[in-house]
Amino acid sequence: MDFISHTPSTFFIRLLAFFLLLTPVELSSLLHEAIAAKRPATQIPYVINNKRYYPIPSAQGYNERGIASWYGKDFHGRRTSNGEIYDMHAMTAAHKTLPMNTMLMVKNLHNGKKTVVRINDRGPFVRGRVIDLSYKAAKILHVTENGTAKVQIIALAEGNNGKQGTPPVLVYDDLGAGEFYVQIGAFANKINAIRLQKRFTDAGHTTVIQKYFGPKAILYRVQVYAGKTIQNAEKSERALLEHGYADCFIIAR
Repeated sequence: MDFISHTPSTFFIRLLAFFLLLTPVELSSLLHEAIAAKRPATQIPYVINNKRYYPIPSAQGYNERGIASWYGKDFHGRRTSNGEIYDMHAMTAAHKTLPMNTMLMVKNLHNGKKTVVRINDRGPFVRGRVIDLSYKAAKILHVTENGTAKVQIIALAEGNNGKQGTPPVLVYDDLGAGEFYVQIGAFANKINAIRLQKRFTDAGHTTVIQKYFGPKAILYRVQVYAGKTIQNAEKSERALLEHGYADCFIIAR
């Protein structure tokens, strides 16, 4: 349909008519695809080993515990997911869903050592592993000795240090406080999400459905409330894994 050859008023009338010919689902899909097209490529959902990952739009308030691994000379000089050249001697790391350039405080829970890294790559794609550290970061945390270590990672935010004219300081909140949920499923069909939610609410669990606007469809994520501490959330996650929810994982709000 040629809109350009018409007057402005006719143009908008015909444009409206064009959209009215679309079904609500088609129109919704078109709008979401247009929104997705404006996102950086690293924020578009992707599939690795038949599993789909959904990068989150913001790292604000993000905190997590899990296993850290590291990668070194075999990847040194290769391109990372955001197009940079991987430098094993830089303070960087890979994460599956955090926005690129997120600054993270990483703490080795075995020895208490801490450091700060910048996310510039995707991974690690092994269950239970939450971050892949550069060689330098892993060495500072003494992760290179055993290859992996249990860590906590906290997204850092710029805070005011109270002194006018000085740069902001990186701050973080305590991992022990917050609202923790375990995601147990994500569905394109809302009815399926409601059925799963009902199964858990009938059993006495506070369960919510969070709507996620993907690039091609809406997803309904079912999440079970797991308490105000990461320790309770980890217990809930283990229990759900034992009951067959193999893809469940902890989120913090």
